[in-house]
Amino acid sequence: MTLDSTTQQNIDQWLSGPYDAATKATIQELIAKGDQTTLTDSFYKSLEFGTGGMRGEMGVGSNRMNKYTVGAATQGFANYLNASLPGQKIKVAIAHDSRNNSPEFTRIAADIFTANGIEVFLFPALRPTPQLSFTVRHLGCQAGLVITASHNPKEYNGYKAYWSDGSQVVAPHDKNIVKEVNAITSIADIKFEGNDALLHLLDGSIDEAYLQTILVNCRQPEVIKRQKDLKIVFSPIHGTGITLVPQALQMLGFEALTVVEEQAEPNGNFPTVIYPNPEEKEALTLALNKAKAIDADLVIATDPDADRVGAAVKSPDGEWALLNGNQMASLILYYLLKVSDLKGNEFAAKTIVTTDLIDKMCASKGVPCYNTLTGFKYIAQVIRELEGKEKFLGGGEESYGYLIGDAVRDKDAVASCAMIAELTAYAKDQGKSLFDFLAEMYVENNFYYEGLISLTKKGKAGAEEIKQMMINLRSNVPATVAGSKPVRVLDYEGLVSTDLLTGETTPIKVGLGIEASNVIQLILADGSKVSARPSGTEPKIKFYVSVNAPLASAADFFTVYAELQKKVGVIQEDLGLV
Repeated sequence: MTLDSTTQQNIDQWLSGPYDAATKATIQELIAKGDQTTLTDSFYKSLEFGTGGMRGEMGVGSNRMNKYTVGAATQGFANYLNASLPGQKIKVAIAHDSRNNSPEFTRIAADIFTANGIEVFLFPALRPTPQLSFTVRHLGCQAGLVITASHNPKEYNGYKAYWSDGSQVVAPHDKNIVKEVNAITSIADIKFEGNDALLHLLDGSIDEAYLQTILVNCRQPEVIKRQKDLKIVFSPIHGTGITLVPQALQMLGFEALTVVEEQAEPNGNFPTVIYPNPEEKEALTLALNKAKAIDADLVIATDPDADRVGAAVKSPDGEWALLNGNQMASLILYYLLKVSDLKGNEFAAKTIVTTDLIDKMCASKGVPCYNTLTGFKYIAQVIRELEGKEKFLGGGEESYGYLIGDAVRDKDAVASCAMIAELTAYAKDQGKSLFDFLAEMYVENNFYYEGLISLTKKGKAGAEEIKQMMINLRSNVPATVAGSKPVRVLDYEGLVSTDLLTGETTPIKVGLGIEASNVIQLILADGSKVSARPSGTEPKIKFYVSVNAPLASAADFFTVYAELQKKVGVIQEDLGLV
């Protein structure tokens, strides 16, 4: 078995260094088996602490989530906090999801923070990620941490770092924390022995305070009273949603909630699904079966850390259809724009790969909509910079993350479940289904349809392949796509917009959620848009396609839908993605 020099050097370091016996024994087992693939992927590099944290498969090795990589990340984070906030009494709030090893990683992080003289406010049991965001602000903490890998498969875990505004860290703190983490070159630099005098366990008062912010978001309490029997099926998919989503819905006045019992218990093995991802229909199978059995009005399901929510609604043919993230983000903004008492200082925010339907609806109401890079930390950055001057109405991203109001500064599935239930009740109060509400929105604003292709490219070879795909797209813009000529390229890495008809270039303005990033967008002459973006947290490259057409009436819904679906498929074929 021959390994490259970096991989072998990292393996030797772990076998000879002060790592625990169980870790060394596992490495030796892999060597004895001759498992070159696992050894390479586990040791060919150090698990990267990116600008928002890190995520990876659990296991031994420098490129895996384990006590040592979590320890190095936390020590670097603690070093940065102490260096950048000298003389301050530093407080950090910590939460975790339902994944395997999440409680253990959480306690390791808590001990390291306290060992470095930092006060820790720790949730004693699993809680949603948005509640951690709220808690950072509520308790006046300087930072926060969630141990979670969101909707990734069961083999994964992760580490999400937050700053004092409740947002995932942004510039300059993000890159400065990365420097401090990378400066930890030996586990001897990590202070694992905690100081319990600086550790505080949080109680139910934080739950109550957070739930009150959801109550404040409610726009139509009288409608909910009339529609209190709205039949809602909810699944937490074995995650943290079970802790607060049912409470939030009941607090608002919904009395006909059915929880999918088979998926109610938190379990890091996610035994009833292949992936704990509410974007996948398979993950909602049990919820959809339950909805059919009781003739429900709405299905909602949250991912393991309850920052994303998927929803399903019955269509006119009686079948249940999943709404995608673009549709739900649009419906939430459509509802908020329709029923809110707008004062003229409101704004919305979304990411550049999220449907332009939201921009169009906001413009029709005179509400600015700010477009940011992918990631809710950029939406939070806009909220922070406009705080006190403009009021955040709501926003979202195509990957099933939404936010209403500014009490939380990350995507919030708990608050979103409440708002989705409310807007469904609003539609029913008018004799409509949620599907009818969707069609109404499209008739008023055009039918926007988006397609996503996500290509997984694992390991070192995969990373190189993704890099080359982006190079090829930048250097070889196709002459036509689905019969339409590309007229503009927006390259966020170089922060330049190029008019392909004139060759004229203009800079893309930095600020309010925009900075240099490895994203390319092609704008076609017919108004279609193609975006390409390597994932920052997973071994994937994503291609987003957006098309639109008028919808004359709800009766034409499926005809126009089929036409737009076909067009997205042609665009994907022309780009060599299928």
